[in-house]
Amino acid sequence: MASRGNRVVVPEAKERLNQFKMETARELGVNLTEGYNGNLTSRENGSVGGYMVKKMVEAYERNL
Repeated sequence: MASRGNRVVVPEAKERLNQFKMETARELGVNLTEGYNGNLTSRENGSVGGYMVKKMVEAYERNL
């Protein structure tokens, strides 16, 4: 079975997810920039992804 990796499954969603990531980083006070963010800690980067998932789950539950 081949690994899917970071392949974009829905190309139209890529830009919106990037916007969502930047909005979430601003809300958390993480200085995320376009491109390389190696200057940030794993904790900072992980908080953005974790909070994005939390917001997506909350939105899904609201729409049930």
